[in-house]
Amino acid sequence: MDAAAAAPALLRGERFAPPRWLRNAHLQTVLASASLRRWLLVRARREVEHDARAELIDCGAGVRLQGLLTRPRRQATARGLVVLIHGWEGSAHSTYLTGVAAALLQAGCDVLRLNLRDHGHTQHLNRGLFHSCRLDEVVGAVRAVHSELAQAPPALVGFSLGGNFALRVALRLPEALAGVVAVCPVVSPQAGLFGLEHGPWFYQHYFLHKWRRSLRRKRAAFPQVDWFSRADLRGDLRALTRTLVLRHTDFASLEDYLDGYSIAGARLAGLRVPTTILAAADDPVIPVADFRALRLPPQVELDIAAHGGHCGFLGAAFPHSFLERYVLQRVLRAFAAQAHAAGRAAPHEA
Repeated sequence: MDAAAAAPALLRGERFAPPRWLRNAHLQTVLASASLRRWLLVRARREVEHDARAELIDCGAGVRLQGLLTRPRRQATARGLVVLIHGWEGSAHSTYLTGVAAALLQAGCDVLRLNLRDHGHTQHLNRGLFHSCRLDEVVGAVRAVHSELAQAPPALVGFSLGGNFALRVALRLPEALAGVVAVCPVVSPQAGLFGLEHGPWFYQHYFLHKWRRSLRRKRAAFPQVDWFSRADLRGDLRALTRTLVLRHTDFASLEDYLDGYSIAGARLAGLRVPTTILAAADDPVIPVADFRALRLPPQVELDIAAHGGHCGFLGAAFPHSFLERYVLQRVLRAFAAQAHAAGRAAPHEA
């Protein structure tokens, strides 16, 4: 039997069918990051955090980002390096990211969990505030990781806003990446903001609570800067975002800022990196219509599941996620294609 025949079938989101009790989109979304699931994934967290090494990454222009690097303990040579990017107000320790990181490590991949600016208690590293159009520094971080920590181009995996960043990095650095997986990426920020505003109250409350806390930490790290007033911090999500844009960016309006990191329509048509975009039709944050309207080149796989919520995809193996094997399969496929092109032995499929 040849290797291709022996390899397991590639998982497809469109075939993902959670048990009936897990089919509610809001339950999927909330459980993805819930403390209960974090507690149940204690072994995965230990796998990921054991011997994790903090790397201060020079992104150029004086910007530094933090990455947490973990190498597999059971083999001398890794199959490749995978960079994971969390979502907005998440971190390198986010629960939805931990299970995927553990699966990659167990399969023999090096894993670097990148903290975006001002995330993961890194507010002290850079004076300027995080915003979603700070693409140059993430490009710089991936370029530095490729040149300093990886023997071959890494794979890039992003969740939610991290998925949006991953896809934009791939447009800028096709030669520096083996492949990309974007899970529930933000497509149209305008639609995403609208969804948070008009969805159940707890979504906006959750993000505002975490963002306000982050902004207070920023103020403590740089008390000499006039960041936000108490009245500003009492604003809703749209008002606080508008204040951020007008006071701390060069954009003339909130609308210009939101358009600045949109990947809607044909903006991903120039992608040259093997890419998978996994979405859920019931995502309460990102409208599925945004994904269906994308104009994508042949090397981009768009996989839309009926269920999964926002970065959930929790099934019968709860607290583990369908994402663990799904992402692993596509990462190993990207590394195998890269090895074949370079004339090296390919990693085994998962």
